[in-house]
Amino acid sequence: MKSYTRRQVLAAGAAATGAAVALKSACAFYALDQPLAAITPAIRTFAYDQVELLEGPMRRQFDANHAFFLGMDEDRLLKPFRQLAGLPAPGPDMGGWYDVDPAFNGTGSFHGFVPGHSFGQYMSGLARAYVVTGSKTTQEKVQRLVRGFAPTVCSKFYDSYHLPAYTYDKTSCGLIDAYRYAGDRSALAVHSAATEAVVPHLPEKALSRREQYARPHKDIAYCWDETYTLPENLFLAYRLTGNPRYRELAIRFIEDDFYFDPLAAGDNVLPGEHAYSHVNAFSSAMQSYLVLGKEKYLRAARNGFQFLASTQSFATGGWGPDELFRKPGSGEMGQSLTRSHSSFETPCGSYAHFKIGRYLIGVTGDSRYGDSMESVLYNTILGAMPLQEDGTSFYYSDYNMVAKKFYHPDKWPCCSGTFPQITADYGISSYFHDADGIYVNLYVPSRLNWSHGGAHLSLTQRTRYPHEAHSELIVGADRDVAYSLRLRIPAWAGPKTALSLNGKRMNVDLAPGHFATVARTWKNGDRVALEFDIPLHLEAVDPQHPSLVALKYGSLSLFALNPSSASVTGAQLLNARQISAGSFDWEVTTDGGKMALRPFEAITTDDSYRLYHNVTA
Repeated sequence: MKSYTRRQVLAAGAAATGAAVALKSACAFYALDQPLAAITPAIRTFAYDQVELLEGPMRRQFDANHAFFLGMDEDRLLKPFRQLAGLPAPGPDMGGWYDVDPAFNGTGSFHGFVPGHSFGQYMSGLARAYVVTGSKTTQEKVQRLVRGFAPTVCSKFYDSYHLPAYTYDKTSCGLIDAYRYAGDRSALAVHSAATEAVVPHLPEKALSRREQYARPHKDIAYCWDETYTLPENLFLAYRLTGNPRYRELAIRFIEDDFYFDPLAAGDNVLPGEHAYSHVNAFSSAMQSYLVLGKEKYLRAARNGFQFLASTQSFATGGWGPDELFRKPGSGEMGQSLTRSHSSFETPCGSYAHFKIGRYLIGVTGDSRYGDSMESVLYNTILGAMPLQEDGTSFYYSDYNMVAKKFYHPDKWPCCSGTFPQITADYGISSYFHDADGIYVNLYVPSRLNWSHGGAHLSLTQRTRYPHEAHSELIVGADRDVAYSLRLRIPAWAGPKTALSLNGKRMNVDLAPGHFATVARTWKNGDRVALEFDIPLHLEAVDPQHPSLVALKYGSLSLFALNPSSASVTGAQLLNARQISAGSFDWEVTTDGGKMALRPFEAITTDDSYRLYHNVTA
């Protein structure tokens, strides 16, 4: 099989993408508002560098991941690509899933499962982090990684490779982001060559897991590829380059037959499917809708998300115990609480959840997608433990009746790749805009900078939500300007939720489950305060286990620490109290004494905990 020199890669890519690419600015593609898309959403994300996270858990998580991947050895990252291209491959092995290991066969050790699989995600996370921080060192690292990867591009990399679509998809995302965000002018040319290198190893269409199992295979791991996630990044590459090759490939791998067609018709085909990759595929449905203009893909994504929220989700917003969707009405969600400790594939699932949430808010303007993102944020990903130097990664959230936080036994699993991506995406998930103004989606310490009507504006948000029930937003403006400020009112919000402007209560529609709109001429220093009426409520794990309930404070799930076998009633749980204003610590008085509770973020590896309680009344 042919191996490419860097010069050949760039020449081939330039021919494929067209000379016009050289004239385009990388930064111009943040929003991808181009005529190659049939649909342009009215509501859009801001650019990464327009939102600054202020001190708080989201900022700390982002900073930790940025520093971690900025410090990673580049020879180690590039080693499997160099090895399989027959090039000198200096440096130590990464270990775990990331290494080349011809002995891997889908059983026993997962060493060498998917060599180099997460390289593109690490590059993507760094490219996004560069835009967020402006760190020149980060930009230079991304560009060195692209230069180092280019000579390794070859079709033989995928000879006997278990998951070619899976790894190419992540590489594709990394190269697209290196171009869009890190300003690497060569990344699209490398992307073109990488695409042609993988095509001979892809099937004729998107294959479901069942179709893969039905085909001849050397070992079971060949049945786990995810061709149905390819259209999202292929359509993005098409929109960046205008190259019809990408559009043709994207259409080829839209999984209409077993997935999008039945979902669009309202048929819940999620049960039995691999959870994370099939939620990730909803984003392919959305790019199919935006580029092709076919409404059925929007229906498929909306219906699929509704099935996810209504029949597959735990009280945390997490889903997919043992990475599988469960049959509604079977009671399998409740049964998993005693049968599994692998309840939710946390960084990967959160990344996919946030991504489809942004797509759907942009097209529909429905605030309830923001509610769902908020639940996943506070109850899952903010509680993820940090990556370790040897590739030890937090993977599953555990909702077992006797649960602990734990690291995945394998090194460099898939969740090591999505973790830096979702933390880089926190800012763009927090605010949106349309022609009329802005939308506040997440109540997080942050500062937004943008322009409207010729004015330079900022919005600084000060909050300890959801541990405190209010958020203050301070307007900055170099001159008075009219626009609409829309604030997400969660569907659970109680009747005492209130909004004030400069200390005076406003008569604004604060209907739960909608964005409240304040349209006015804003002045520098205006202050908006939102006071939430946050109720305590109980949520059953599924209809077949009505007495297995989780305690929630608004969107925040409360986990019992070091739980005993003592009984507790629903009424006792609903009398839980926060130890002090803003505290992570809660307690419930039961017949057997005090029960301590905390949010997932505040639970350590030393704690045992329980999400669901078997209430006696």
